[in-house]
Amino acid sequence: MDTLQMTETDALPVRLPGAAAETLMWARVEDVEQQALDQLRNISRLPWVHGVRVMPDVHLGKGATVGSVVAMRNAVSPAAVGVDIGCGMQAVRTSLRTADLPDDLRALRLAVEEAIPVGFSAHKSMPDVRRLKLNHGQYAGWDRFWKRFAALHDDVQDREKRAKQQMGSLGGGKHFIELTSDDDGQVWLMLHSGSRNIGKEIAERHIYKAKGLEHNLGLPDRDLAVFLSDTAEMDAYLSDLYWAQEYASRNRAVMKAPHSLDFVGIGN
Repeated sequence: MDTLQMTETDALPVRLPGAAAETLMWARVEDVEQQALDQLRNISRLPWVHGVRVMPDVHLGKGATVGSVVAMRNAVSPAAVGVDIGCGMQAVRTSLRTADLPDDLRALRLAVEEAIPVGFSAHKSMPDVRRLKLNHGQYAGWDRFWKRFAALHDDVQDREKRAKQQMGSLGGGKHFIELTSDDDGQVWLMLHSGSRNIGKEIAERHIYKAKGLEHNLGLPDRDLAVFLSDTAEMDAYLSDLYWAQEYASRNRAVMKAPHSLDFVGIGN
């Protein structure tokens, strides 16, 4: 059987022609939409950008291209970070094997959705972290975490109750919960979620603030507006950003806690 040989012209990554800062792509230039390529070039020309790395799933975004990593010196673009702060994935190994699953998984799906709100749904109140055994170890410090809410952006102060109700909920859009199995037939529960509405609200306030700063007024795309190091605006953004990242991590912890999954019969 013939062995496929990769030629030098086929090798990845490739450099994006016309970019200012080094922009390496793990995608063929001819396979990427022109608008996304133009957006990548815009990003590479920002004075703070040190380099750009482009993933195979690259496509047009708002300001920053989705599927790209932008390295900046002494600056950060809140729009490039995005509104789903702390978005990530985790997997939980269950006690089930594929042979244990029924042919029709509808009942299991409904049970998962009842235990873990999806879309715009939320819990009626903040989940009981003591019952979930999340009040010690890595996820201790819940009181300290929520006290820091008062230091967030002034315009999100009326959203604390909602943030607590959405703790332990999936959200909508690209977020998902799925059953999958490994090569040994062990069933896993995989989830993908982030900082819910509070992360979005925080990000949008800071994006709006950045767009109005004088050093951003001449940018080719105001959605690429940045905060500069050693400024009050940067300090405020990073403080809120780190809180939202912690929210996202705690949110996934609540969803994957064994006592949460026991409600649907798929706990460890």
